[in-house]
Amino acid sequence: MKVQSVILGFAALASSHSIFQKVSVNGVDQGQLKGVRAPDSDYPIQNVNDAAFACNKNLKHLDSTIITVPAGAKVGPIMVYLAKVDNAATAQTTGLKWFKVAEDGLSNGQWAVDKMIANNGWHYFNMPRCIAPVDYLMRVELIALHGAQMQGQARFYMECAQIRITGSGTNSGSNFVSFPGAYKANDPGIQVNIYDNSGNPYMGGKTYKIPGPPALTC
Repeated sequence: MKVQSVILGFAALASSHSIFQKVSVNGVDQGQLKGVRAPDSDYPIQNVNDAAFACNKNLKHLDSTIITVPAGAKVGPIMVYLAKVDNAATAQTTGLKWFKVAEDGLSNGQWAVDKMIANNGWHYFNMPRCIAPVDYLMRVELIALHGAQMQGQARFYMECAQIRITGSGTNSGSNFVSFPGAYKANDPGIQVNIYDNSGNPYMGGKTYKIPGPPALTC
């Protein structure tokens, strides 16, 4: 499975804006905004305690589609969380317990967003095979860090898709977090200077710590 984020002029780690709009499962495009809860605005959230931090605010594009995802399928953007729900098409976004299933930060001198741009807006990950087959909201999040050396200046872009995992897995998640609540404004992966002395945005040889809990492993 892969998840597409529409790119509107990213540079390094996102100086512009993005909206997650499509899901493709094993190469099959599920359609524009099908099963994805999205706003009309592409503006980020910068307050980690915003009440709408789970799936974004002012959601205008909603439908009843639930996307079937076989466990083990190829998927992708930058950080991906799941929250188990009774019905993905109608579930509310508050009060859910989220667990991370994928993350990609800075590796070999390349940010996850750089790879997404090179792939024409697509970023891939494998949905863990052990995940229990039920309905989930899938939260897709990108963080822009070009101004993040100052607290409150990291920019968060997130939307949620409505999915139904199939397969024979039994793992219902671990290391659960809530949104808002999972991050603090001064977390080292949120308030961070990504530039070296020459102005290159690749941490100057330092390790970047991805926010949130570790991703689930089977």
